[in-house]
Amino acid sequence: MMRVYIDNTPNPNIMKFVCDETLTAGGLELGKEDAAEESPLAQELLQFPFIVKVFITANFVAVQKIDGIEWEMVADEIKEIVNRHLKEGSILLLPQKEDPYTLYVEMTPNPAVMKFVTNKLLYKGIAEAKSPADVSDFPLASALYAFDYVKEVFVTENYISITKIEEADWNEIALELRYFLLDYLQTDKEIISENYVPLQNPYEKEFIKKDYTDVEMQINDIISEYIQPAVAGDGGNIQLIEFEEDTKTARMLLQGACSGCPSSTITLKNGIETMLKQMMPGKVENVEAING
Repeated sequence: MMRVYIDNTPNPNIMKFVCDETLTAGGLELGKEDAAEESPLAQELLQFPFIVKVFITANFVAVQKIDGIEWEMVADEIKEIVNRHLKEGSILLLPQKEDPYTLYVEMTPNPAVMKFVTNKLLYKGIAEAKSPADVSDFPLASALYAFDYVKEVFVTENYISITKIEEADWNEIALELRYFLLDYLQTDKEIISENYVPLQNPYEKEFIKKDYTDVEMQINDIISEYIQPAVAGDGGNIQLIEFEEDTKTARMLLQGACSGCPSSTITLKNGIETMLKQMMPGKVENVEAING
């Protein structure tokens, strides 16, 4: 079973290989001159002449290559190697002794949303606050709304996506939020109460009441396997709400960084719609978002 997916970075010579579990609480950077005894994975990868550096942190392995080699030629092979070492528990041999929580910041395709990624599971599910009225049994969101520039809060797995108001500048507030979140987590304050009830879009509520059709089951399987990991990597979530048979239209609910993202329409049309058309020819023709 493949437990690794590929994620591009702004640097064309660096590719991220994201795993389905946290690898380390710290960070390890290894190059050609290093013995790499801490990482059998890095030892193997650095034997390739085109790989110059391997960086392991949080839940991903970043690999840096030389110019002249295209990722299309080598990325799948590296992905298989990372996946094998992940299964064998040999990405890192020694645990990294760091603080209980680490936190790093990632931009998302949505300029209004920043993603704060931790080394530990925060919540197995989805918790979302669209306004200060949505903080019932969601203590972390309640605390974040003390900052007047916080518009929305989204938590799932090991990350927190925060949407800012239009007037705020990430250059001025990102560091403050990072320090606040790190202190909040380190002091073991409650993140989400066990009594928390997720927000439901009215379309989602209606959808949950009915069973999947065969086509909806196929669409949902494709989303879960091929689309959801990449969307989660950008700090968001996407869920099939309904499929309209007569127009062959799949309607999706966008959450987190995906909601309101200027590029979400492009992603839906050029990415998800194209994939569903290819994998389900004649069955799916259109993909729409029920929210922006």
